[in-house]
Amino acid sequence: MKKYKLSTALDVDDILMECTSYAIKLANEKHKFDPPMTIYEKSSWGLLGSRIDSIYPYFSDAEFYRTQPVYEGAKEFVRKLSQMTEVFICTAVPPEFMGIRAQRIKEEFPEIPADHIYMGARKDNIHTDILFDDAMHNILNSKAKYPVLMRRPWNQEATGMLAVNHYDEFLRIVELIADSYSVTSNASEAANSDIIALVGPAGSGKTKIATRFLEENKNFEKLISYTTKDPTAVQKNNWYSYVPLEDFRVMCDSGEMLESTMYAGHGYGSKMVDVEKILAKGKRVITTMDICGAMALKTRFKNVTTIFIKRDKKGVMANILNKNCSVDDKVNRLLALEYVDKNAALCDYVINFENYDDALKQLNEILN
Repeated sequence: MKKYKLSTALDVDDILMECTSYAIKLANEKHKFDPPMTIYEKSSWGLLGSRIDSIYPYFSDAEFYRTQPVYEGAKEFVRKLSQMTEVFICTAVPPEFMGIRAQRIKEEFPEIPADHIYMGARKDNIHTDILFDDAMHNILNSKAKYPVLMRRPWNQEATGMLAVNHYDEFLRIVELIADSYSVTSNASEAANSDIIALVGPAGSGKTKIATRFLEENKNFEKLISYTTKDPTAVQKNNWYSYVPLEDFRVMCDSGEMLESTMYAGHGYGSKMVDVEKILAKGKRVITTMDICGAMALKTRFKNVTTIFIKRDKKGVMANILNKNCSVDDKVNRLLALEYVDKNAALCDYVINFENYDDALKQLNEILN
């Protein structure tokens, strides 16, 4: 495995070791909740004034830190990551339990040198190329060039930033980040790619560009995505199919989804079987996604080309403000613009356009 000149800082709780889910398991056993608590009840950071707050006493218990389970696949993940980048641990834990935490890390993840273990909540003081964390405030305040969020129920409002659902997706992002640093890396041969993902912020015009492209290129077929967004809004956009939130969660938990993400509080995702059906017909796939979905595609398929749709910020903001969505939704999308543009470096191509005819011309030149 290729070693890159990059450094990565990893969180521990809810990244490498079960924390919230373990505390919920213990609380369910103690209080006999009926129905049992689920991790989805932890919908945001901090106290919520509900039964989920019963998990917090465990975070002041030494035995909790001694017995925290390591996530399935975490040891192999750290082993692979250590072969790719220099790895550090940056973990927030009460001072009285720092010794327990350090000993667990050394026992479970021997690839990480002892002097690479940092204890403390001020992760904005850690200067690595990449940070992998589940806490949105750590991602927002990070000095890392590429802060990456692990999707959990308490950070579902996060919008526009790099986020993953699995270790494999994160490792693929590390590869793509390394490629973006390399002046010798080659762009994908888009003309031969089976799957094309148009990536860009809300309001960039990527769906309109894809729709116009399909009108002229019958050898392509759009990939329908699934969303929990208001079905009335979905009816006006034939790139999406509505599913209730509970059904969406079941689809994600069962592995039915090829990729899934949350954007402005709404779930979005695509199914592997839908991609395979299009390819089986001898057609090529075109889809519009955020960077997280595009990276997930690259972990599942070899022949994927990602194209970042970039336009002037004023035009993007105007499109967002004209959207038929809530004020909160618009605010989230506008705030996300600060983070989205850096994702262009992770894509194979960038289309920078002033009008849709120009964008369509560039897309046809890339794909045909």
